[in-house]
Amino acid sequence: MPIKLPRDLPAYDVLSQEGVMVMPESTAGQQDIRPIRIGLLNLMPKKIATENQFARLIGATPLQIEFSLIRMSEHETKNTAAEHMESFYRPFSEVEATGEKFDGLIITGAPIEHLDFEAVTYWDELKRIFDWTQTHVHSTFGVCWGGMAMINYFHGVKKHILDAKAFGCIRHRNCDPASPYLRGFSDDMVIPVSRWTELRRDEIEDAGLKILIDSKETGPALVEDPDHRALYIFNHFEYDSGTLKEEYDRDVAEGKPINIPANYYPDDDPTQAPQNRWRSHAHLLYGNWVSEIYLTTPYDISRIGTDSTDLRK
Repeated sequence: MPIKLPRDLPAYDVLSQEGVMVMPESTAGQQDIRPIRIGLLNLMPKKIATENQFARLIGATPLQIEFSLIRMSEHETKNTAAEHMESFYRPFSEVEATGEKFDGLIITGAPIEHLDFEAVTYWDELKRIFDWTQTHVHSTFGVCWGGMAMINYFHGVKKHILDAKAFGCIRHRNCDPASPYLRGFSDDMVIPVSRWTELRRDEIEDAGLKILIDSKETGPALVEDPDHRALYIFNHFEYDSGTLKEEYDRDVAEGKPINIPANYYPDDDPTQAPQNRWRSHAHLLYGNWVSEIYLTTPYDISRIGTDSTDLRK
């Protein structure tokens, strides 16, 4: 089954050309099924690239997905055309006012990890969103800074500044092969990493949370928070093949100190085309997440956030 997207959203043509099944709203409305409603709270500057990355992953499942784009209410992006934002995004305040509910919500990263959480201009609204997920979202997926912000808000787990940027394709290990979120995963895998901060293993475990994927080099990568129906991933399975290259080339052009991303280019030679060695696991993870949502979310979406919504309990 396809992902439902507006026909004029750039991701529609991008995914169609890649062979991902997409469906305009007019066709989707004729199917007698309830689509899985997934929202994307997009905090990244390059909105369109991020839309494409996540739509590609959740659109590869055998379910009809209704994909909704959400932005912070007051914060204005400087890197995406105002026309695009007006056409495809709704401010959270509007979503909140309607009382609508979502089966899943992805909260992206943001290039503000050097700031204390309380120094972020939209922190108060983001905290309101975290609370809102507990009554209006069945399962939330916090990505990179978004995951760090959630685990800090709900559990007080701190982020720590690194001496050097964790940057490259880093080997990770599967810590919980029995987890439904890691169904089909290898014992180890490569994940793109691009961050100046880390969360520490002992502090996560002291908070009573389960680490699903970990790395000796860069620490915990994927954490499950059952009490808040959430997953937190601190790295970037969603990255395109060229995303790390774009970040590296940008920093080199701006004269910033930056290492060649580890294990990314053949022979660590940036003149060669980078290799994508994480794509299959990226599809597995987000496919498993959507499958778990489908298995546990109530058919009556209004029941999300009520006393018992996990259909397997």
